[in-house]
Amino acid sequence: MTPRRAGIGALVLALLGVAIWQWAISWRPDPARYPRQGIDVSHHQGAIDWVAVAESDQVQFAYIKASEGSDLRDRRFAGNWAAAGEAEIARGAYHFFTLCSPGDTQAANFIAAVPKTPAMLPPAIDLEFGGNCAGRPTPDAFLVELMVFIRAVEAHYGQRVILYLTREFDAGYSVSARVPRNLWLRGIFLEPDWAARPWSIWQASSFRRVPGIEGRVDWNAARP
Repeated sequence: MTPRRAGIGALVLALLGVAIWQWAISWRPDPARYPRQGIDVSHHQGAIDWVAVAESDQVQFAYIKASEGSDLRDRRFAGNWAAAGEAEIARGAYHFFTLCSPGDTQAANFIAAVPKTPAMLPPAIDLEFGGNCAGRPTPDAFLVELMVFIRAVEAHYGQRVILYLTREFDAGYSVSARVPRNLWLRGIFLEPDWAARPWSIWQASSFRRVPGIEGRVDWNAARP
């Protein structure tokens, strides 16, 4: 291959890559099938312009990280919670459940961070190995602590929780089969069909671009 042809080939590949990326960051599940779609955010998104998010007419709901483990709080939760409410975006809070902390202290951390708010979405529990501690309790020991957390949070907010799961975590702990709560499942581009029960929320993308947010954001579709 001549240098000229090699250069043209490289340019074509680069342009194709750009086109694919532009498609990926704007893709979302068919709104005709799933009219209610939204985002989940944490401090990783930085400062969010919630008015711009609302004015985009793309985001019908937002889940906002509140806490992690027994003592960590998301530093942007309070500001995000207030601003999303002022922008009239339906909002819910989620907790990253660690495998190395008791369920009761994790529940106390979440409850202290998240105010009871009229019309708030059900509390969500983020269950995944990524970013979690290295310790791996047995499935039975994990389930005991998870149920302690769930009972405390549900009693406080008067709503049943929703469980965010990755495929790997569910394979390790069989949460979808053992805990009868609505499921929020991760499946980038493809609807997740690996759990014991159908999903209620589908995390369909982890790199969508939305007005009002710098950089990528997780995108979700709710089952009608």
